[in-house]
Parts: sequence; structure tokens; C-alpha cells
Amino acid sequence: MRMATTLSVVVLAAGGIGHAVVTSLDTGITRIDPFKDMKNRPQAGHGMNVLLVGTDGRDRITEEERRKYRLGGAPCHCTDTIMLVHISEDRERASVVSLPRDTYAEMPEHVDLNSGEHHRAHPVKLNAAYAEGGPGLTVRTVESMTGVKIDHYLEVDFTSFMRTVDAVGGVQICTTKPLKDSYTGLDLPAGPHELDGGQALQYVRSRHVDGAADIGRMQRQQKFLAALIDRVTSGGVLLNPVRFREVATSMLSSVRADQGFGTEQMLALAKAMHGFSPASSEFVSVPIGEMSFPVKGIGSTVKWDAAKAQRLFQSLRDDRPLSPARPAAPKGPRPADVDVAPKTVRVQVYNGTRTDGLGGRVDTALRGTGFDTTRAPRTGAGGREQARTVIEYDPGWDRSAKSLAAALPGAELRPVRGQGGTLKVTVGADYKGVTPVRAREAETGQFEAVRGDEVVCP
Repeated sequence: MRMATTLSVVVLAAGGIGHAVVTSLDTGITRIDPFKDMKNRPQAGHGMNVLLVGTDGRDRITEEERRKYRLGGAPCHCTDTIMLVHISEDRERASVVSLPRDTYAEMPEHVDLNSGEHHRAHPVKLNAAYAEGGPGLTVRTVESMTGVKIDHYLEVDFTSFMRTVDAVGGVQICTTKPLKDSYTGLDLPAGPHELDGGQALQYVRSRHVDGAADIGRMQRQQKFLAALIDRVTSGGVLLNPVRFREVATSMLSSVRADQGFGTEQMLALAKAMHGFSPASSEFVSVPIGEMSFPVKGIGSTVKWDAAKAQRLFQSLRDDRPLSPARPAAPKGPRPADVDVAPKTVRVQVYNGTRTDGLGGRVDTALRGTGFDTTRAPRTGAGGREQARTVIEYDPGWDRSAKSLAAALPGAELRPVRGQGGTLKVTVGADYKGVTPVRAREAETGQFEAVRGDEVVCP
């Protein structure tokens, strides 16, 4: 979130509005020095690395908000969210790596901020580094585990999170299935949703909506961040100085950042990041080796896949993209997302009209968007003109039928028991053309990374 707001600041500055605005906002940031007395740090790579953490601070939340969004209980004074953000040297790409808060970590030797007690290096869960040693120990621990030198540190709490979402007018999230979590109060049916600040906080905090626990939660946090970038960069925030100031002030009022990330750095970054959008961002979770690695005295932890994680962080140091190269963009509208890949759906086309050659054209169009057609269309409807396009399918292949129906808007779905795995399309007089579709699962490459424009609502 802090990265998204920072991008808003710098893009506005690049537009020529910004020096006075950025300077005034800079004075509202609480400054800390997480790099004080740090030694033996990793060698700097290419680009800029920002450690972005979300804390469970809830001091300024109202009692009504506590009850409505299930924010009761005492804060743990630890990091609820940890992300390593890499901004490429050419300023054309932001790579966001989520680090599970329950990660098994070897904490460096340090002095406990609370007790003043000296601790030798010892194993902990990653989010405990903040509780024992604050931002400085958190930075040291992450650098030790990743080998990535952190250039800047940014910290945001629950309050600024909600206020910022409300200031931009909410964010749009699309879900393919219902999401319900009794712990946070999240209750979203399948479909598109406009979330306000409190609902967005429920969305990114929920861990009990599926069996993926913290991994699923990190994926939702990534999806949210992409949606926020989309709203900020396309919703008129950057072009309206009054609204921009409201958004930025809401966010920065409770942000803590290192002393080196000030006005001049924002303006310099701005000159190179004009035109940033969700397509400029990519998201990945650190590769996991064991989801439940027991540690005496700590409990169950998440252990990284050491080899894969090392390759991931080496890519960051080398300033390489984490997602696969994007193929040339197809002409025409963006394909609609479907759950079942078209290439796995076998289709037989019948021409139910008196228009010669229509069956062949529909077969070709469906094959063009990926469906496995027979390439041998037939005549249907017994010589009569059929008014409506009909898709006949065996109930065992209902998900495949829905993918095909997305390509033929308005077609009637008609189950036929015993038909088997080949779907039958009889083209009617209402046929208007084939809508391009694509499998919902994007190509993610070796690190299973996704781009921001692949996870925002169509």
C-alpha cells in the first residue's frame, strides 16, 4: 500500500504538479533509522529494494470499527504483513515478493528493545523480529535470509490502510467463489465487489476462507495491491490535486519510513516512472519447502525451499523479471477469463441456420480462441431455422460447458446425460460472433509470479 501511494506521489510529481505537494507531504511522515549501526550488509545489486511491512497497530481505530471489522484484542506489536518490493533500475517494473509471517528465521544476535536483554542468534518466526528488535532487527533478519540489500523501509498500520482505501473511493475485487471468514467477518459472494477501507482490511487479513491459510492470504494481499494500483493510476486520483492530497495525507499520516526516502528521492523516481500501471507490477510468494516445520519452543513454522528461494532472490539482485516474458498482445478486446482452459474442451459444431458456411466459420472462430474443435462442422436442426444457439453437454462436463458458453454469449446451456466429453454447439439465428476467452490460470514461470493486470478485475 505504501508503495502504491508513493507511486501516486511520484507520478503526480512527474506530471508537473508535484514539488510543493510532495514537500508538504514529506514533512508528515514519521522518520526512523532502521539501518543504524548495521554492518556486514549484502552487496548492493541493481534497482531499488524496499522492505514494506504492515503492523497490527490499531490505536486510533474507533470502537465501532473494532466491533464491525472484528479488530478486538490486544495488538501483538509484530509485523502482520512483510513484502520485499524491488523497483527495477529502468523504473519500468515493480516486483513484489511476499514473505510469510510464520517463516522459520534465524534471528541475528541483538539487544531486545523491550527488556534490554542481550540475545544470541536464535530461531524464531519472522514476524517476531519486529517485536524483539523493531524495524532495525526486521531489516537485518530479512537481509540475512535473502542476501538482498534493503535500500528503504516503509511501515503502515491498520488505520492508515482503511483511510487510504476510503480516500481513493474503494477498490474493486473479483472473486470466483464465495469468501467467508468468521474470524474477520469477511463475507463476499462470488463476483465483483467494491470494498471500502474496513472491508478491504477484512479481505487482506482473512486466513480461514480456504485451506491455503497464510499462503492464500498473501495471494489476496497481492491481488488487493494490484487493484489499488489500478484504482490510483486509472481513477483520476493523479490528475486531481485536491483528491490526490486527500489520499496521500490519509496514507502518510501514520506511515513510518527511513530518513533517506524524502522529497528529492520521490521526485527523482517520478521522472522515470510516469505511466506506471498494474501491468508494470508482478507478484510472487517466496517458494515454500515445508508448510508445517515444527520447531521446539516455537511451534509450527513455514520453511522456505532454499534452492528455489535463492534463485528468486538472485533474480532480484540481478534486476531480472520474475514473471515469464509476455507474448505480443493479441488484437481486439481482452479475452474473458474462464476456469477450464479452452484447449481441453472438445467441441462439435452444427449449423442450425440456412446460412451456408456458417458452421465452418464458427468452428474456425472457436478454434481461434483455443477450443479443440473437430474441424468438421455438420448440419443441424433438421433443415429448420433454429432461433437460438444451444450448447448440449454431459453434466459431468458442466465446467467445460461454462467456458464454451463464455465464448458464445446468450447461448442456451442444455444438459444431456450420457453425451460424453464432446460438447455440441448448434448455431442459431441469434449468433453474433465468438468472444475470445482464456484460462484463468496465467503463465507464471518458475517462480509462479503473476502480473498485476492478470489479477485485477477485467
